[in-house]
Amino acid sequence: MEWKKLGIVYQPKIDKNHPKLITHAANPLPVHIHDDMYRIYYSGRDKKNRSSVGAIDFDIRKKEIVKIFNDPVFIHGEENSFYSHGVSIGCKYRIKNMHYILFMGWHIPEGRHWRGEIGRLLIHSDGYLTYNDYAPVIGRDSKDPISLSYPCIYIDANDLYHMWYGSTKSWDAGNGEMLHVINYATSIEGELWSRKGLAIPYEIGESQAFSRPTVLKSKLDGLDMWFSYRSGDGTTYRIGYAHTDDMQNWELDNNKAGIDVATCGWDSEMICYPYVFDHCGERYMLYNGNGYGRTGFGLAVLDRR
Repeated sequence: MEWKKLGIVYQPKIDKNHPKLITHAANPLPVHIHDDMYRIYYSGRDKKNRSSVGAIDFDIRKKEIVKIFNDPVFIHGEENSFYSHGVSIGCKYRIKNMHYILFMGWHIPEGRHWRGEIGRLLIHSDGYLTYNDYAPVIGRDSKDPISLSYPCIYIDANDLYHMWYGSTKSWDAGNGEMLHVINYATSIEGELWSRKGLAIPYEIGESQAFSRPTVLKSKLDGLDMWFSYRSGDGTTYRIGYAHTDDMQNWELDNNKAGIDVATCGWDSEMICYPYVFDHCGERYMLYNGNGYGRTGFGLAVLDRR
């Protein structure tokens, strides 16, 4: 399995962007509009590093940007909200005819470590987003007591909802790196979630800081997952891979991710925050490069040779 990089799709222009979207275009999420057209949402930052949501419309066949939204389609929350310091996009999913984006909301309590919880935005036909809930969809509890991050949802043939999401076990696992794992939850209706615990095996010093899982049905059997991870040895984010045949037991094999940093350029230091999707028989990946999305996001296609 190898990915062919197709280059940068979008890079923010610091001197031209809205004040809420000055830098970064992180966590790209494609939402199909019609034909070959996708609306790609991303998390941009202001001068205080608070992230809001921007969007572009992109023709995936022509590899051209058709429209750039000049204003944010959603702005981070008020001071005391769980998303006061930022909105980092996870995934899109539907409940009946309603379409939502799940996100990680950032909050930094005064004098304390930042934390994340998972919220939900409603997608409107004009591309803008609204927050209609009163609390996080998945908040901290006894199973996830510290901090949560980027969710991914897969709906199976029986309309059962499966969610994989990040959960912090420790801010320092003994080697100066956090232990942030991928946990699993299920839901019958997509609203109330039953948390099942650890999904992906981890190894201190090898794969211990996971983020932004993205799951698709394998072309052979079972499910494939891509995610970003850090090893704990000081290496920046890389993209990893896992596979399952039963949704329960995942085999971690980062060597099969099929994509790595480039020798030079915008993704030569880091690759992270992948999102994998299918279109017209091709499998694509949107992903970020250097600086956690400061250099924008690019596109790759799976080489089937």
